[in-house]
Formats: sequence, C-alpha cells, structure tokens
Amino acid sequence: MNLATIIAVLVIAAMLFFAVRYIYKEKKKGTACIGCSCADSCPKCGQGRSSEHSSKG
Repeated sequence: MNLATIIAVLVIAAMLFFAVRYIYKEKKKGTACIGCSCADSCPKCGQGRSSEHSSKG
C-alpha cells in the first residue's frame, strides 16, 4: 500500500468511528429518530403532531 491509500483508509475509518459514536450517544439519550429534522417531535415515532413523515403501509 502506498501513502495515499493508507491516508484514505484512515480517514474513512475515522468517519465511520465518529458516525457510530454519534448514533450510540443519541440512542443513549433516548432520541428516537436520529438525523430526522423533527427528531424530538417526530410523528413517525408517535411523539408529535408534525406531518413531515408520511405513513407507509
């Protein structure tokens, strides 16, 4: 492997680490819809009245 490949692998590994860490922390806080623009009042999760999500049946 050359230096560019090693750097690319390290950057991707760091991005994956921080993404998983973020999801873990949000789930630990009790956030139901991580990444949702209406996370605290998401109707999909039954916690609010916003109509941003549509029901898929």
